[in-house]
Amino acid sequence: MKSCPPDPLRLARKPPDKSLLCQTGVATKTVWAFAAAVGLAGGAIPPAHATDSIDLATQKAIQYLVSRQDKRGAIRETDAHETAITALSALAIAAVGHQPGDPTPEGKALARALQFLLGPDRQDKEGYFGTKDNSRMYGHGITTLLLAELVGMGADSDMDEQLRQTCQRAIDLILKAQKVTKSNGQEGGWRYTPQSTDSDLSITVWQTMALRAAKNSGLGVPKEAIEAAVGYIKRSFKNNSGKNASAPIGFSYEIKSAPVWSTAAEGLLALQVCGEYETPEVIATADWLLKTPPKGHASWFFYGTYYYAQGMYQRGGTYADEAAKQVSDILLPLQDPDGSWKPNGGSESNMRVYRTAMAILSLSVKYHYLPIYQR
Repeated sequence: MKSCPPDPLRLARKPPDKSLLCQTGVATKTVWAFAAAVGLAGGAIPPAHATDSIDLATQKAIQYLVSRQDKRGAIRETDAHETAITALSALAIAAVGHQPGDPTPEGKALARALQFLLGPDRQDKEGYFGTKDNSRMYGHGITTLLLAELVGMGADSDMDEQLRQTCQRAIDLILKAQKVTKSNGQEGGWRYTPQSTDSDLSITVWQTMALRAAKNSGLGVPKEAIEAAVGYIKRSFKNNSGKNASAPIGFSYEIKSAPVWSTAAEGLLALQVCGEYETPEVIATADWLLKTPPKGHASWFFYGTYYYAQGMYQRGGTYADEAAKQVSDILLPLQDPDGSWKPNGGSESNMRVYRTAMAILSLSVKYHYLPIYQR
């Protein structure tokens, strides 16, 4: 399958026009092999990011995730949301450069995770991943994003074809759910089920990322769907700093609610992934986040830190460098000896595999092997 590689040696901060992706015709495997050979992915690693402590932390964390894989291929702690957690863990494993065809423990674990996700009991006849494990559209978006990123990267040609067909069915479900008639202002987004008539930012961002990744991989995604999603995300933006200097600036969970740190960060990443690099919403949010680093006891700390790390990386320059330092400084001390991440007292206390996957994705700004996260 064809993917849409950036130039791995491009050092300029200004990102390419992602609307032009998929025109080079270079296979994903070629890009990953080249990036691995020269030690780059999506641009040179700035010296400030090139620390062995991050390498060691991510290696230990990947080993922990592999240790949590059961005989079916699922990576999990409990039966709850096992499709979504397996997909998130697989995304983390791939984000640091492992491939399903690698003859390594990590590569084999990734291939087994894909086999589990591609099994006949995971996706229903409508193409939906959210029913079996009750992860709803959250799990569907996460799983579809993973599959879209690995189209063309299967362990063999049969898996490649299954990845492509399964991912397209999942994308079609996302597109169908977006077209459900929604209440005023909710158009273009998604919520908990494919039939939802309202939207929220968190679920919308996962679907948007999946659509963007699928389009990059050459799957059928109309540009109007991404444009509609961008419209919803922009409508969630709030800047009340003129009335209250201490008010958060960024994107809100629901159209009528106020922004918080985690939702500001996720909107920042989603817009830039869709090519919206220099819009007022992106600039204002990135400026606010530059002054508002992660706090260890914040609600949904690991979730927000992932979006903060990746979104600020997309912004580049001082934003990327400062965020990379903040993320490593706050995450590395929280890692347990077994490679997992300990709870911080927030909303993610009973979710060790989830926390570990999110921490890896946050630290993986050093590598950026996955096309969706490259700038």
